[in-house]
Amino acid sequence: MPVNTKTNYGQIKIADNAIAALAGTAVAECYGVVGMTGKNIRDGINYLLKKENYSKGVIVRNKNNGIEIDLYTVLIDGVRIPEVVNEIQKRVKYSLEKTLNMDVLEVNVYVESIRVLK
Repeated sequence: MPVNTKTNYGQIKIADNAIAALAGTAVAECYGVVGMTGKNIRDGINYLLKKENYSKGVIVRNKNNGIEIDLYTVLIDGVRIPEVVNEIQKRVKYSLEKTLNMDVLEVNVYVESIRVLK
């Protein structure tokens, strides 16, 4: 369901995929993040998404007074998970609010797995 906003010049509709792509790009820029994983895990196997498919690891929910975001991430082994998650939340919230000029009510980060980099 697209996000609708009204301006003096008319109505703007922003697709969920566009919002998800912005959020996925913001996540990829954070230290400690290997990537995003699909939100539909089949047979208990999660897979790492390529950069162009990061929007598949993001769920966008439109609420009356803003949007809520769910992110499914894969982190590097050895990082402080709470600090990385906090940075992801701050960066995604800032990026979306600055770009879309609308309130981000929640940024929920789910750490699906930890990867050891060789």
